[in-house]
Amino acid sequence: MTGVPYHDENTGNQELRQSLLARIRAVNRETFSELALDVFRYQARYNSTYARYLDLLRRDAASVTVATDIPHLPISLFKTHDLRAGADWQPTRTFTSSGTTGAATSHHPLRAEAWYRQNARRAFELQYGSLRNRAVLALLPAYLERTGSSLVFMADDFIRESGREESGFFLDDLAGLSARLQSLKNDTLPPLLIGVSFALLDLAEQFSQDLGHTIIMETGGMKGRRKELTRAELHGTLGEAFAAAHIHSEYGMTELLSQAYAPRAGIFYPAPTMSVTTRDVTDPFTTLAPGRAGAINITDLANLDTISFIATDDLGRVGEDGTFEVLGRLDASDVRGCNLLVL
Repeated sequence: MTGVPYHDENTGNQELRQSLLARIRAVNRETFSELALDVFRYQARYNSTYARYLDLLRRDAASVTVATDIPHLPISLFKTHDLRAGADWQPTRTFTSSGTTGAATSHHPLRAEAWYRQNARRAFELQYGSLRNRAVLALLPAYLERTGSSLVFMADDFIRESGREESGFFLDDLAGLSARLQSLKNDTLPPLLIGVSFALLDLAEQFSQDLGHTIIMETGGMKGRRKELTRAELHGTLGEAFAAAHIHSEYGMTELLSQAYAPRAGIFYPAPTMSVTTRDVTDPFTTLAPGRAGAINITDLANLDTISFIATDDLGRVGEDGTFEVLGRLDASDVRGCNLLVL
């Protein structure tokens, strides 16, 4: 066995975990790589699935000395494995992904709700300013109609944090949402309208109006209810209907506790706890240079209690400054050399 053996030391890891949490709270671009290596060593030791993965790769954690060499775990394992780092805690809740009937869905156990809220607020407010006194309107019908959505959990927290009685969810009341938006046109802080793509298109078709003062933020996803559009097509349609110079985007998923935001043109700025690279689609262990399109790898330090190193199924391109674009989804037929990933 060449990897670091898994250890479930119920008390031995607590001091180290607390130290890492404190460093993650304060992380920035200058300290990210060193902290990522320390989180990697922690999870190689305390996450049994990741330890087995490293063993199958014949990677000794001690031999990984630069953050770009850290192996990323296939995102599909959130559907089949317990990814808790350490087995001495029980989830306060479990986030789950949507899926077709009978299909396996991702499960992401959350150790502390306050930790998620803290990181989600920080990511948003670094881009847009305070949530306090900002009206937050959420149009997330596909997510509200099921349980376990991390996006609904985040939106609910933003609504509560806003402290505004005008904030709230709008399941299918597009007329009520339209009227609420009109009533907020003179707010000092631009209101936030966050919605799934198909629902925003429904609003655009039925209640076209001037929302130039509003942050209109799409979270992606047609959920089989509309024809798929490119991000440029979606933003063009919404921008015209709402007289908005820019449509904003949010990038997040069940498997992440961090988010990225694109204020314009689909260029995402990751949270301080998040870093993105791309990998070669034909060689999942080759990291590509900035500017080259490939499959997206995400390092999410907020995932300390599960797994921070995730090989996603998204395609993208990363800039020299750490921003990134999402170009589409990885076709399963393009994946090579991953038989080993089925543990």
